Amino acid sequence: MKNRSITLKLAASMTVLFIALLGFGRFPGSKLETSAASNGPPASHTNGPGEGNCTACHVTFPVNSGGGQLIISGIPKNYVPGQQIPVTVTLNHEGGVRYGFQMTAVDKNGDRTGNYILPAESPQPLQVVSGIVDGHDRRYIEHTIDGITPTQFNTKSWNFTFTAPARRAGKLSFYAAGNGADSDGTADGDYIYTTSAAMLSGSAISNYDNDTRSDIAVYRPSTGTWYALTSTNEFRVFGWGEPGDIIAPGDYDGDGKTDDVVWRPSNARWYFHSNSGSFWSFPFGQDGDVPVAADYDGDLKTDVAVWRPSNATWYMIRSSDQAFVAIPFGANGDKPVPADYDGDAKADLAIFRPSNATWYMIKTSDNAYYVTNFGAVGDEAVQGDYDGDGRWDMAVFRPSNSTWYVLTAVPTIIVVTFGFNGDKPTPADFDGDGITDIAVFRNGTWYYLGTDGNTFNIVNFGMSGDIPVPRGYIPQ
Repeated sequence: MKNRSITLKLAASMTVLFIALLGFGRFPGSKLETSAASNGPPASHTNGPGEGNCTACHVTFPVNSGGGQLIISGIPKNYVPGQQIPVTVTLNHEGGVRYGFQMTAVDKNGDRTGNYILPAESPQPLQVVSGIVDGHDRRYIEHTIDGITPTQFNTKSWNFTFTAPARRAGKLSFYAAGNGADSDGTADGDYIYTTSAAMLSGSAISNYDNDTRSDIAVYRPSTGTWYALTSTNEFRVFGWGEPGDIIAPGDYDGDGKTDDVVWRPSNARWYFHSNSGSFWSFPFGQDGDVPVAADYDGDLKTDVAVWRPSNATWYMIRSSDQAFVAIPFGANGDKPVPADYDGDAKADLAIFRPSNATWYMIKTSDNAYYVTNFGAVGDEAVQGDYDGDGRWDMAVFRPSNSTWYVLTAVPTIIVVTFGFNGDKPTPADFDGDGITDIAVFRNGTWYYLGTDGNTFNIVNFGMSGDIPVPRGYIPQ
Protein backbone atom coordinates (compact mmCIF):
# COMPACT_ATOMS: atom_id res chain seq x y z
CA MET A 1 0.00 0.00 0.00
CA LYS A 2 2.90 2.35 0.66
CA ASN A 3 4.16 2.09 -2.93
CA ARG A 4 0.65 2.57 -4.24
CA SER A 5 0.16 5.73 -2.18
CA ILE A 6 3.49 7.05 -3.46
CA THR A 7 2.55 6.61 -7.09
CA LEU A 8 -0.96 7.92 -6.51
CA LYS A 9 0.48 11.02 -4.93
CA LEU A 10 2.97 11.52 -7.74
CA ALA A 11 0.40 11.13 -10.49
CA ALA A 12 -1.87 13.67 -8.86
CA SER A 13 1.01 16.12 -8.75
CA MET A 14 2.02 15.94 -12.40
CA THR A 15 1.61 19.06 -14.49
CA VAL A 16 1.77 18.96 -18.21
CA LEU A 17 4.11 19.80 -21.03
CA PHE A 18 2.01 21.94 -23.31
CA ILE A 19 2.36 23.53 -26.70
CA ALA A 20 0.62 26.87 -26.21
CA LEU A 21 -0.48 29.52 -28.61
CA LEU A 22 -0.06 33.27 -28.30
CA GLY A 23 -3.36 35.00 -28.04
CA PHE A 24 -5.23 32.59 -25.78
CA GLY A 25 -6.05 33.72 -22.28
CA ARG A 26 -5.40 31.61 -19.22
CA PHE A 27 -8.46 29.81 -17.90
CA PRO A 28 -9.76 31.70 -14.92
CA GLY A 29 -11.01 29.76 -11.99
CA SER A 30 -10.55 28.42 -8.53
CA LYS A 31 -8.65 25.46 -7.16
CA LEU A 32 -8.86 22.38 -9.37
CA GLU A 33 -9.91 19.09 -7.89
CA THR A 34 -7.96 16.30 -9.52
CA SER A 35 -8.25 12.65 -8.76
CA ALA A 36 -5.07 10.73 -8.16
CA ALA A 37 -4.04 8.35 -10.96
CA SER A 38 -1.20 5.91 -10.54
CA ASN A 39 -0.71 5.56 -14.29
CA GLY A 40 -0.51 9.23 -15.22
CA PRO A 41 -2.38 12.47 -14.52
CA PRO A 42 -5.77 13.32 -16.02
CA ALA A 43 -5.74 15.29 -19.26
CA SER A 44 -5.90 19.07 -19.52
CA HIS A 45 -3.75 20.19 -16.61
CA THR A 46 -0.90 21.73 -18.59
CA ASN A 47 -0.87 25.33 -17.40
CA GLY A 48 -1.52 26.11 -21.04
CA PRO A 49 -4.31 28.18 -22.59
CA GLY A 50 -7.60 27.41 -20.88
CA GLU A 51 -6.04 24.98 -18.42
CA GLY A 52 -5.00 25.06 -14.81
CA ASN A 53 -1.94 23.36 -13.34
CA CYS A 54 -1.11 21.04 -10.46
CA THR A 55 -0.39 23.83 -8.00
CA ALA A 56 -4.17 23.89 -7.61
CA CYS A 57 -3.74 20.79 -5.44
CA HIS A 58 -0.03 20.87 -4.64
CA VAL A 59 -0.15 24.20 -2.89
CA THR A 60 2.92 24.02 -0.67
CA PHE A 61 5.18 25.95 -3.04
CA PRO A 62 4.62 28.44 -5.89
CA VAL A 63 5.30 27.19 -9.39
CA ASN A 64 9.00 27.27 -10.42
CA SER A 65 10.15 28.05 -6.87
CA GLY A 66 12.10 24.89 -6.14
CA GLY A 67 15.46 25.81 -7.60
CA GLY A 68 15.17 23.14 -10.28
CA GLN A 69 14.41 23.37 -13.97
CA LEU A 70 12.19 21.75 -16.57
CA ILE A 71 13.75 21.61 -20.05
CA ILE A 72 12.38 20.77 -23.49
CA SER A 73 15.18 19.86 -25.86
CA GLY A 74 15.22 18.80 -29.48
CA ILE A 75 12.65 21.31 -30.76
CA PRO A 76 14.12 22.89 -33.93
CA LYS A 77 13.66 26.52 -34.86
CA ASN A 78 11.85 25.42 -38.02
CA TYR A 79 10.06 22.28 -39.11
CA VAL A 80 9.03 20.73 -42.39
CA PRO A 81 5.73 18.87 -42.90
CA GLY A 82 5.80 15.31 -41.61
CA GLN A 83 9.20 15.75 -39.96
CA GLN A 84 9.91 13.30 -37.13
CA ILE A 85 11.51 15.23 -34.29
CA PRO A 86 13.20 13.45 -31.35
CA VAL A 87 12.18 15.30 -28.18
CA THR A 88 13.54 15.01 -24.66
CA VAL A 89 11.80 16.42 -21.60
CA THR A 90 14.09 16.69 -18.58
CA LEU A 91 13.17 17.66 -15.02
CA ASN A 92 16.05 18.60 -12.75
CA HIS A 93 15.06 18.84 -9.09
CA GLU A 94 17.36 18.16 -6.16
CA GLY A 95 15.93 15.76 -3.60
CA GLY A 96 13.12 14.42 -5.77
CA VAL A 97 12.17 10.77 -5.28
CA ARG A 98 9.64 10.40 -8.10
CA TYR A 99 9.19 12.55 -11.23
CA GLY A 100 6.44 12.96 -13.82
CA PHE A 101 5.18 15.15 -16.66
CA GLN A 102 2.46 15.62 -19.27
CA MET A 103 2.62 17.30 -22.70
CA THR A 104 0.36 18.54 -25.46
CA ALA A 105 0.87 20.26 -28.85
CA VAL A 106 -1.44 22.87 -30.38
CA ASP A 107 -1.57 25.08 -33.44
CA LYS A 108 -2.37 28.78 -33.49
CA ASN A 109 -6.06 28.02 -32.85
CA GLY A 110 -5.37 25.96 -29.75
CA ASP A 111 -6.19 22.65 -31.45
CA ARG A 112 -4.14 19.45 -31.43
CA THR A 113 -1.45 19.16 -34.05
CA GLY A 114 1.06 16.51 -34.99
CA ASN A 115 1.41 13.09 -33.40
CA TYR A 116 3.53 11.33 -30.82
CA ILE A 117 5.56 8.17 -31.29
CA LEU A 118 6.30 6.34 -28.04
CA PRO A 119 9.69 4.73 -27.42
CA ALA A 120 10.07 1.01 -28.07
CA GLU A 121 10.40 0.05 -24.41
CA SER A 122 8.84 -2.54 -22.17
CA PRO A 123 7.38 -1.80 -19.76
CA GLN A 124 6.19 1.38 -21.50
CA PRO A 125 7.10 4.58 -19.59
CA LEU A 126 4.80 6.87 -21.65
CA GLN A 127 1.24 7.02 -22.89
CA VAL A 128 -1.04 9.35 -24.87
CA VAL A 129 -4.41 10.55 -23.54
CA SER A 130 -7.10 12.84 -24.95
CA GLY A 131 -8.81 15.94 -23.63
CA ILE A 132 -11.13 18.78 -24.59
CA VAL A 133 -10.40 22.36 -23.51
CA ASP A 134 -12.90 25.10 -24.36
CA GLY A 135 -14.03 23.08 -27.36
CA HIS A 136 -10.46 22.39 -28.56
CA ASP A 137 -9.48 18.76 -29.07
CA ARG A 138 -6.06 18.04 -27.61
CA ARG A 139 -3.69 15.11 -27.14
CA TYR A 140 -1.31 14.72 -24.22
CA ILE A 141 1.78 12.59 -23.79
CA GLU A 142 2.58 11.72 -20.18
CA HIS A 143 4.32 9.26 -17.86
CA THR A 144 2.96 5.91 -16.84
CA ILE A 145 3.62 4.13 -13.56
CA ASP A 146 6.74 2.72 -15.20
CA GLY A 147 8.07 6.17 -16.12
CA ILE A 148 8.34 7.91 -12.76
CA THR A 149 11.52 6.48 -11.24
CA PRO A 150 14.76 8.38 -11.93
CA THR A 151 17.79 6.48 -13.19
CA GLN A 152 20.15 8.94 -11.50
CA PHE A 153 19.88 11.28 -8.56
CA ASN A 154 18.02 14.61 -8.85
CA THR A 155 16.91 14.30 -12.50
CA LYS A 156 14.58 12.42 -14.82
CA SER A 157 14.25 12.47 -18.62
CA TRP A 158 11.60 11.17 -21.02
CA ASN A 159 12.29 10.57 -24.72
CA PHE A 160 9.77 10.34 -27.54
CA THR A 161 9.22 11.50 -31.11
CA PHE A 162 6.94 14.32 -32.23
CA THR A 163 5.73 14.10 -35.83
CA ALA A 164 5.01 17.50 -37.38
CA PRO A 165 1.69 17.97 -39.23
CA ALA A 166 1.48 16.93 -42.88
CA ARG A 167 1.07 20.57 -43.93
CA ARG A 168 2.63 23.70 -42.52
CA ALA A 169 0.49 24.95 -39.64
CA GLY A 170 2.38 28.10 -38.75
CA LYS A 171 3.85 28.45 -35.29
CA LEU A 172 3.57 25.47 -32.93
CA SER A 173 4.07 26.30 -29.25
CA PHE A 174 5.19 23.92 -26.49
CA TYR A 175 4.66 24.35 -22.75
CA ALA A 176 5.86 21.90 -20.11
CA ALA A 177 5.07 21.28 -16.52
CA GLY A 178 6.43 18.59 -14.25
CA ASN A 179 6.66 17.56 -10.63
CA GLY A 180 9.60 16.70 -8.42
CA ALA A 181 7.81 14.72 -5.70
CA ASP A 182 9.04 13.84 -2.21
CA SER A 183 6.95 10.64 -2.12
CA ASP A 184 5.42 11.11 1.32
CA GLY A 185 2.02 9.96 0.09
CA THR A 186 0.43 13.42 0.22
CA ALA A 187 0.05 16.42 -2.08
CA ASP A 188 2.25 18.48 0.22
CA GLY A 189 5.95 19.21 -0.21
CA ASP A 190 6.07 18.77 -4.00
CA TYR A 191 7.59 21.23 -6.46
CA ILE A 192 5.90 22.06 -9.76
CA TYR A 193 7.87 23.43 -12.74
CA THR A 194 6.80 24.81 -16.10
CA THR A 195 8.56 25.82 -19.30
CA SER A 196 7.84 26.49 -22.97
CA ALA A 197 9.27 26.20 -26.46
CA ALA A 198 8.09 26.88 -30.01
CA MET A 199 8.98 26.27 -33.62
CA LEU A 200 8.02 27.92 -36.89
CA SER A 201 7.17 26.43 -40.27
CA GLY A 202 10.07 28.29 -41.88
CA SER A 203 12.78 30.77 -40.95
CA ALA A 204 11.57 34.28 -40.32
CA ILE A 205 12.73 36.55 -43.13
CA SER A 206 15.39 39.18 -42.36
CA ASN A 207 16.43 37.20 -39.27
CA TYR A 208 20.09 37.56 -38.29
CA ASP A 209 20.06 35.98 -34.83
CA ASN A 210 17.83 32.91 -35.32
CA ASP A 211 15.35 33.86 -32.61
CA THR A 212 12.21 33.40 -34.79
CA ARG A 213 11.79 37.18 -35.20
CA SER A 214 12.45 39.32 -38.26
CA ASP A 215 15.04 42.02 -37.61
CA ILE A 216 15.06 45.64 -38.69
CA ALA A 217 17.68 45.72 -41.46
CA VAL A 218 18.58 47.76 -44.55
CA TYR A 219 20.91 47.58 -47.52
CA ARG A 220 22.57 50.83 -48.63
CA PRO A 221 22.99 50.72 -52.43
CA SER A 222 25.32 53.71 -52.55
CA THR A 223 27.98 51.89 -50.54
CA GLY A 224 26.99 48.24 -50.78
CA THR A 225 26.61 47.96 -47.00
CA TRP A 226 24.16 45.92 -44.89
CA TYR A 227 22.97 47.27 -41.53
CA ALA A 228 20.88 45.27 -39.07
CA LEU A 229 19.39 45.87 -35.64
CA THR A 230 18.50 42.49 -34.19
CA SER A 231 15.64 41.86 -31.81
CA THR A 232 18.28 41.48 -29.08
CA ASN A 233 19.48 45.04 -29.86
CA GLU A 234 22.71 43.93 -31.49
CA PHE A 235 23.93 46.37 -34.14
CA ARG A 236 25.46 44.70 -37.18
CA VAL A 237 27.29 46.30 -40.14
CA PHE A 238 28.73 44.41 -43.08
CA GLY A 239 30.01 45.61 -46.44
CA TRP A 240 28.96 43.15 -49.12
CA GLY A 241 27.96 44.48 -52.51
CA GLU A 242 28.42 47.45 -54.77
CA PRO A 243 26.17 50.05 -56.46
CA GLY A 244 23.89 48.39 -59.00
CA ASP A 245 23.62 45.09 -57.17
CA ILE A 246 20.20 43.58 -56.39
CA ILE A 247 19.76 42.11 -52.93
CA ALA A 248 18.60 38.48 -52.64
CA PRO A 249 18.63 37.70 -48.89
CA GLY A 250 17.69 34.24 -47.67
CA ASP A 251 18.80 31.27 -45.60
CA TYR A 252 20.97 29.50 -48.16
CA ASP A 253 22.77 27.21 -45.70
CA GLY A 254 19.78 26.26 -43.56
CA ASP A 255 21.08 27.57 -40.24
CA GLY A 256 17.97 29.68 -39.61
CA LYS A 257 19.80 32.97 -40.15
CA THR A 258 19.54 35.35 -43.07
CA ASP A 259 22.58 35.45 -45.33
CA ASP A 260 23.73 38.65 -47.07
CA VAL A 261 23.44 37.89 -50.79
CA VAL A 262 23.52 40.11 -53.85
CA TRP A 263 23.06 39.41 -57.54
CA ARG A 264 25.14 41.56 -59.89
CA PRO A 265 23.41 42.19 -63.24
CA SER A 266 26.61 43.51 -64.85
CA ASN A 267 28.22 40.06 -64.73
CA ALA A 268 25.18 37.91 -63.82
CA ARG A 269 26.98 36.63 -60.74
CA TRP A 270 25.74 35.79 -57.22
CA TYR A 271 27.80 36.80 -54.17
CA PHE A 272 27.10 35.10 -50.86
CA HIS A 273 28.07 35.95 -47.31
CA SER A 274 26.82 33.33 -44.90
CA ASN A 275 26.16 34.17 -41.26
CA SER A 276 28.42 31.23 -40.48
CA GLY A 277 31.28 33.33 -41.88
CA SER A 278 31.84 31.75 -45.30
CA PHE A 279 32.01 33.58 -48.64
CA TRP A 280 31.49 32.32 -52.16
CA SER A 281 30.17 33.34 -55.56
CA PHE A 282 29.21 31.83 -58.90
CA PRO A 283 27.59 32.93 -62.17
CA PHE A 284 23.91 32.23 -62.74
CA GLY A 285 21.45 34.12 -64.93
CA GLN A 286 21.92 37.00 -67.33
CA ASP A 287 21.49 40.76 -67.37
CA GLY A 288 17.79 41.62 -67.25
CA ASP A 289 16.83 38.67 -65.06
CA VAL A 290 14.97 39.10 -61.77
CA PRO A 291 16.33 37.21 -58.72
CA VAL A 292 13.58 34.97 -57.28
CA ALA A 293 15.46 33.07 -54.58
CA ALA A 294 13.18 30.85 -52.48
CA ASP A 295 12.97 27.34 -51.05
CA TYR A 296 11.60 25.43 -54.04
CA ASP A 297 12.48 21.91 -52.83
CA GLY A 298 11.34 22.10 -49.19
CA ASP A 299 14.69 21.49 -47.48
CA LEU A 300 14.58 24.75 -45.48
CA LYS A 301 17.38 26.19 -47.60
CA THR A 302 16.95 29.07 -50.04
CA ASP A 303 17.59 28.06 -53.65
CA VAL A 304 19.33 30.25 -56.22
CA ALA A 305 16.82 31.22 -58.91
CA VAL A 306 16.02 33.89 -61.50
CA TRP A 307 12.97 34.76 -63.59
CA ARG A 308 13.68 35.92 -67.14
CA PRO A 309 11.08 38.40 -68.39
CA SER A 310 12.28 38.16 -72.01
CA ASN A 311 11.09 34.55 -72.28
CA ALA A 312 8.99 34.31 -69.09
CA THR A 313 11.05 31.39 -67.80
CA TRP A 314 12.13 30.41 -64.30
CA TYR A 315 15.66 29.04 -63.83
CA MET A 316 16.81 27.56 -60.54
CA ILE A 317 19.36 25.30 -58.87
CA ARG A 318 17.83 23.12 -56.17
CA SER A 319 19.94 22.99 -53.01
CA SER A 320 18.78 19.46 -52.17
CA ASP A 321 20.35 17.79 -55.24
CA GLN A 322 22.04 20.64 -57.19
CA ALA A 323 19.70 19.93 -60.12
CA PHE A 324 19.21 22.66 -62.74
CA VAL A 325 15.55 23.37 -63.51
CA ALA A 326 13.97 25.59 -66.18
CA ILE A 327 10.19 26.16 -66.25
CA PRO A 328 8.32 28.55 -68.59
CA PHE A 329 5.61 30.39 -66.64
CA GLY A 330 4.23 33.92 -66.89
CA ALA A 331 4.58 36.73 -69.40
CA ASN A 332 6.82 39.74 -69.91
CA GLY A 333 5.61 42.51 -67.62
CA ASP A 334 4.55 40.17 -64.82
CA LYS A 335 5.89 40.42 -61.27
CA PRO A 336 7.16 37.10 -59.86
CA VAL A 337 5.76 36.36 -56.38
CA PRO A 338 7.06 32.90 -55.40
CA ALA A 339 5.99 31.65 -51.96
CA ASP A 340 4.52 28.61 -50.23
CA TYR A 341 0.82 29.21 -50.81
CA ASP A 342 -0.30 25.63 -50.10
CA GLY A 343 1.68 24.83 -46.94
CA ASP A 344 3.80 21.96 -48.27
CA ALA A 345 7.07 23.77 -47.45
CA LYS A 346 7.92 24.28 -51.13
CA ALA A 347 7.73 27.66 -52.84
CA ASP A 348 5.15 27.71 -55.63
CA LEU A 349 5.76 29.36 -58.97
CA ALA A 350 3.55 32.44 -58.97
CA ILE A 351 3.24 35.78 -60.73
CA PHE A 352 1.16 38.91 -60.19
CA ARG A 353 0.08 40.61 -63.41
CA PRO A 354 -0.19 44.37 -62.79
CA SER A 355 -2.07 45.00 -66.04
CA ASN A 356 -5.14 43.10 -64.82
CA ALA A 357 -4.39 42.63 -61.08
CA THR A 358 -4.48 38.85 -61.44
CA TRP A 359 -2.47 36.17 -59.66
CA TYR A 360 -1.34 33.05 -61.53
CA MET A 361 0.35 30.12 -59.79
CA ILE A 362 1.26 26.45 -60.01
CA LYS A 363 1.04 24.84 -56.58
CA THR A 364 3.57 22.10 -55.88
CA SER A 365 1.16 20.07 -53.74
CA ASP A 366 -0.98 19.11 -56.75
CA ASN A 367 0.76 20.73 -59.76
CA ALA A 368 -2.55 22.43 -60.54
CA TYR A 369 -2.83 25.80 -62.27
CA TYR A 370 -4.62 28.55 -60.31
CA VAL A 371 -5.88 31.95 -61.43
CA THR A 372 -7.24 34.51 -58.97
CA ASN A 373 -8.20 38.12 -59.59
CA PHE A 374 -7.23 40.07 -56.50
CA GLY A 375 -6.20 43.69 -56.29
CA ALA A 376 -6.36 46.59 -58.71
CA VAL A 377 -4.17 48.11 -61.39
CA GLY A 378 -1.41 50.07 -59.64
CA ASP A 379 -1.25 47.77 -56.60
CA GLU A 380 2.01 46.31 -55.34
CA ALA A 381 2.21 42.63 -54.36
CA VAL A 382 3.11 42.10 -50.67
CA GLN A 383 2.50 38.38 -50.12
CA GLY A 384 2.99 36.92 -46.63
CA ASP A 385 1.42 34.68 -43.99
CA TYR A 386 -0.94 37.22 -42.47
CA ASP A 387 -3.11 34.73 -40.55
CA GLY A 388 -0.34 32.44 -39.26
CA ASP A 389 -1.63 29.19 -40.78
CA GLY A 390 1.70 28.35 -42.42
CA ARG A 391 0.45 29.22 -45.92
CA TRP A 392 1.39 32.49 -47.56
CA ASP A 393 -1.49 34.71 -48.58
CA MET A 394 -2.02 36.78 -51.70
CA ALA A 395 -1.81 40.42 -50.65
CA VAL A 396 -1.43 43.87 -52.19
CA PHE A 397 -0.61 47.37 -51.02
CA ARG A 398 -2.54 50.13 -52.76
CA PRO A 399 -0.50 53.37 -52.79
CA SER A 400 -3.46 55.48 -53.92
CA ASN A 401 -5.29 54.96 -50.63
CA SER A 402 -2.47 53.51 -48.48
CA THR A 403 -4.45 50.34 -47.86
CA TRP A 404 -3.42 46.71 -47.52
CA TYR A 405 -5.67 43.98 -48.90
CA VAL A 406 -5.08 40.33 -47.97
CA LEU A 407 -6.84 37.23 -49.29
CA THR A 408 -6.26 34.30 -46.94
CA ALA A 409 -6.68 30.63 -47.82
CA VAL A 410 -9.88 30.31 -45.75
CA PRO A 411 -10.84 32.52 -47.72
CA THR A 412 -11.16 35.78 -45.79
CA ILE A 413 -10.35 39.29 -46.95
CA ILE A 414 -8.37 41.47 -44.54
CA VAL A 415 -8.35 45.22 -45.16
CA VAL A 416 -6.02 47.54 -43.21
CA THR A 417 -5.22 51.17 -43.93
CA PHE A 418 -1.60 51.78 -43.00
CA GLY A 419 1.16 53.94 -44.44
CA PHE A 420 1.32 56.70 -47.06
CA ASN A 421 1.71 56.88 -50.80
CA GLY A 422 5.44 56.61 -51.47
CA ASP A 423 6.17 54.29 -48.55
CA LYS A 424 8.03 51.05 -49.17
CA PRO A 425 5.97 48.10 -47.87
CA THR A 426 8.17 45.84 -45.71
CA PRO A 427 6.00 43.00 -44.36
CA ALA A 428 7.81 40.66 -41.93
CA ASP A 429 7.30 38.87 -38.61
CA PHE A 430 8.83 41.32 -36.14
CA ASP A 431 7.27 39.81 -33.00
CA GLY A 432 8.03 36.17 -33.77
CA ASP A 433 4.49 34.84 -33.55
CA GLY A 434 4.54 33.26 -37.01
CA ILE A 435 2.24 35.92 -38.46
CA THR A 436 3.36 38.53 -41.00
CA ASP A 437 3.14 42.07 -39.64
CA ILE A 438 2.05 45.00 -41.78
CA ALA A 439 4.97 47.43 -42.06
CA VAL A 440 6.34 50.29 -44.16
CA PHE A 441 9.72 52.01 -44.50
CA ARG A 442 9.71 55.80 -44.88
CA ASN A 443 12.93 57.77 -45.36
CA GLY A 444 14.86 55.94 -42.66
CA THR A 445 11.95 55.20 -40.34
CA TRP A 446 10.09 51.90 -39.87
CA TYR A 447 6.40 51.80 -38.98
CA TYR A 448 4.70 48.50 -38.26
CA LEU A 449 1.60 47.07 -36.64
CA GLY A 450 1.55 44.19 -34.20
CA THR A 451 -0.61 41.27 -35.25
CA ASP A 452 -3.28 42.33 -32.78
CA GLY A 453 -3.85 45.31 -35.06
CA ASN A 454 -3.45 47.76 -32.22
CA THR A 455 0.27 47.79 -31.34
CA PHE A 456 1.91 50.57 -33.34
CA ASN A 457 5.71 50.60 -33.50
CA ILE A 458 8.16 53.22 -34.80
CA VAL A 459 11.89 52.53 -35.25
CA ASN A 460 14.39 54.98 -36.69
CA PHE A 461 16.92 52.88 -38.55
CA GLY A 462 18.49 53.60 -41.93
CA MET A 463 18.28 56.58 -44.21
CA SER A 464 16.46 57.75 -47.31
CA GLY A 465 17.50 55.65 -50.28
CA ASP A 466 18.16 52.50 -48.25
CA ILE A 467 16.44 49.25 -49.23
CA PRO A 468 14.73 47.45 -46.34
CA VAL A 469 15.95 43.84 -46.29
CA PRO A 470 12.38 42.42 -46.16
CA ARG A 471 11.90 43.99 -49.61
CA GLY A 472 14.46 41.53 -50.93
CA TYR A 473 11.94 38.72 -50.43
CA ILE A 474 9.41 40.39 -52.73
CA PRO A 475 10.95 40.45 -56.26
CA GLN A 476 10.78 43.93 -57.75
